[in-house]
Amino acid sequence: MADKGDKTLLNFLVDADLLKRIDDFRFKNRFPNRAAAIKWLLSWSLQQVPEGLDLSDEANR
Repeated sequence: MADKGDKTLLNFLVDADLLKRIDDFRFKNRFPNRAAAIKWLLSWSLQQVPEGLDLSDEANR
């Protein structure tokens, strides 16, 4: 994980449906804010290996 002094602001747009899904997830799982929920979702999703996706170093060059 990044050091406390090593943070980057990340801004992006989402449509209303995705925002509702994020907020529903946030409240259901009692995250203190959207940012915490989004960071958790990103971290979790990056640990997953989608079926049929080749994550080898050779394939991503």
